[in-house]
Amino acid sequence: MPPASRVRRASDIRWLFRRGKRRRTVHLDIFFAPSPASRCRWGVVVPKHKHTIVERNRLKRRLREIGRTRVLPSLADAGLRLDVMVRARAEAYDASFSELCDEMDQATEALCSDDPSSP
Repeated sequence: MPPASRVRRASDIRWLFRRGKRRRTVHLDIFFAPSPASRCRWGVVVPKHKHTIVERNRLKRRLREIGRTRVLPSLADAGLRLDVMVRARAEAYDASFSELCDEMDQATEALCSDDPSSP
């Protein structure tokens, strides 16, 4: 994923957590807000939740792949410019890739239909 498509600065991440809108799923907390950039951006936060670094890295890779292949293209097709930050809940470590994909697909569909960029 190119750097321009990632939410990387700590100040941007804090802003999204504090001021962005939130959707909750079984395994994920999804924060989103209109993007100041010219494109959609994606970020992932995976807390330790008493799991090994191998498990944590696997979950991060899965979520990044979902963002790269599913969420960002869907938002771009809908003409939305959003910053999206996904925070994994403890339950996400036990979820399969297909479960995470299904949850993000449903959340993305809801984001596209709600048009969260409007006030």
